[in-house]
Amino acid sequence: MPQFAANLTMLFTEAPFLERFERASQAGFKAVEFLFPYPYSAAEIKQKLDQHNLRLVLHNLPAGDWDAGERGIACHPDRAEEFRLGVAKAIEYAKVLGVAQLNCLAGKVPAGADQKLFHDTFVANLKYASAELKKSNLKLLIEPINTFDIPGFFLNTTQQALDIIKEVSSDNLFVQYDIYHAQRMEGELSNTIEKNLKQIAHIQLADNPGRNEPGTGEINYTYLFKFLDKIGYSGWIGCEYKPATTTEAGLAWIQKLNS
Repeated sequence: MPQFAANLTMLFTEAPFLERFERASQAGFKAVEFLFPYPYSAAEIKQKLDQHNLRLVLHNLPAGDWDAGERGIACHPDRAEEFRLGVAKAIEYAKVLGVAQLNCLAGKVPAGADQKLFHDTFVANLKYASAELKKSNLKLLIEPINTFDIPGFFLNTTQQALDIIKEVSSDNLFVQYDIYHAQRMEGELSNTIEKNLKQIAHIQLADNPGRNEPGTGEINYTYLFKFLDKIGYSGWIGCEYKPATTTEAGLAWIQKLNS
């Protein structure tokens, strides 16, 4: 049976962030993930994790000015120093919070920009970050994101991520495979996951269209969960979807799965 982690950036948003840990625990989750811990102290978040007996399975490196529309800085040639400072900050938080892997959002490429320059910058930054994380026994992940939700995002497909991982040539760099984004960009979910299972360190989910909970769209999650068990995926699956109504009402899919 897959292990599910509540994405506190998308779920339980009716409550302030630090109150969502309790809500996740009450809903039966044993683990959580979220975009960024940085608006809070690591000690504050650690206290909530311990209080509610939750494990943190993932958060992101700092990704620029999120509220202004930035979605990562790792591919931006003029942000290398900022990126390196962000890597150090993320490692500091990870050590306190006990998370074993961090995701690096590539960022958006401006229209007309030199694609090779952005590619080379991304590769160089990943070489640096993967080496730094390895010193602290942390995995580095990269996530392809669809161009419908985030136009201009640099990293879009599984194959592109795999090619970059090969170029970086680090044994500490993996794919974060988001089923929703993969469905929108390429489909072929089962075969892609099975073929590249050793390089996939984390999976996230949402249904399509709408990015709502499993069972609301076209993806056959009943089949997919059984398939993940069959091929031996042992990592966490982050529930990164927008509930169609309330978070608790939308959790019936988990209850059905466990029945």
